[in-house]
Amino acid sequence: MGQFTWDDLQFFLAVARCGQLSHAARQLRTSHVTVARRIDRLEAALKLRLFERNPRGYALTPQGRRLIETAERMEAETAQLCAELEGEGAAIQRSTLRMAVPEGFGRFFCRHLLPLFTQRFPAISLELITLPQVLSLSRREGDITVALDPTKTTTYHSQKITEYTLSVYAAESYLAAHPPITDRAQLLDHPFIGYIEEMIFAPGLDYLGEVHLGIRPEFKSSSIFNQLSATRHGMGLCVLPNYIGSHYPDLRLVLPGQVLLRRSYWLTCHRDVQQIPRERAVMAFLTEVVRDHAHLLDAPPAAKEEVWP
Repeated sequence: MGQFTWDDLQFFLAVARCGQLSHAARQLRTSHVTVARRIDRLEAALKLRLFERNPRGYALTPQGRRLIETAERMEAETAQLCAELEGEGAAIQRSTLRMAVPEGFGRFFCRHLLPLFTQRFPAISLELITLPQVLSLSRREGDITVALDPTKTTTYHSQKITEYTLSVYAAESYLAAHPPITDRAQLLDHPFIGYIEEMIFAPGLDYLGEVHLGIRPEFKSSSIFNQLSATRHGMGLCVLPNYIGSHYPDLRLVLPGQVLLRRSYWLTCHRDVQQIPRERAVMAFLTEVVRDHAHLLDAPPAAKEEVWP
């Protein structure tokens, strides 16, 4: 092994998490040339190829994936030492945090929690990803994830932060043009709107079978808001979170009292990341404020005064 500089590991971690020299450079407040030079120096010192270079960016090699575990433990220990010496608040320096969330939760977060987040963490530049189905936790493409199901992998930590409910909705105009729906069997007489089966990225979204085993959606989209739009245009029935559907006065509940689904949101991160003061503080904040607003997420499916666009 050649001359090894511990400081190069922060450049390695930044590129491993971002996958792009330019993104890592912005996070580290330096140039992409400096980042590339540090990565080259680290690979030369270790006599290992840590990244595969391709037009899309830098992808971790098997050797790089093995190193990231050690590098993150070192990062966590360093941050913990800073927290102990200076106080945990001082350890959260200006940095970028990437958080992946489902679409519906993302809108809820931006409407209700984002101002509180920026007040609590003015030094954190937040990157909010609302397409977690394309996110790879194993490649560290996100620091923290809000998921619909707990992780079953022992290297990751999950904690439930709140529950929410879902119901069947239809446009008032659609219901006015069709006979009343009085039981679940009659749902099969109507077109449904739902997710594309092979693109359902979380078991918690596979809920049409809980409404009726015979339901097969006729219009499908990977976006809950595309489904919402189709429902509002009278294309059929759709299962929607009540914290979304109940904000639209042109939508009506179908079989209220007979169909009510319950799901949960889970905070997930790598167990090593969980020990970093910044991530620990953000997760504690999210747990606190989401539970403070749980009455909005887990509210009964009744009309709300606030109307969403």
